[in-house]
Amino acid sequence: MRGWVGFGVVAALLLAAPAEAAPRTHVIVMEKMKFQSVPASVRRGDTILWENRDMFRHTATAKNGAFNVDLAPGAKGKTIIQKSGALAFVCKYHPGMRGVLKVSQ
Repeated sequence: MRGWVGFGVVAALLLAAPAEAAPRTHVIVMEKMKFQSVPASVRRGDTILWENRDMFRHTATAKNGAFNVDLAPGAKGKTIIQKSGALAFVCKYHPGMRGVLKVSQ
């Protein structure tokens, strides 16, 4: 009988749904007319905290319309990533400022 109990425990563990990683917060700083420290990878559901340390107004505007954060100098804003894939973004005031978020599920 002990063998069946052990088998049941092992079967239950194998059939259990894998635990999803808890959403994380990533900080992207806008400084010196650049997006600094863009994370190498982001998961859907993660939060991006945008921080403008420049003396100019900046945006983080996704080219596909997924997000648009407009920040005055010294301001912070956030967005929760809802879509997977490569999300290219740009500052609409300074088109040379650009980056890509690589978002996995």
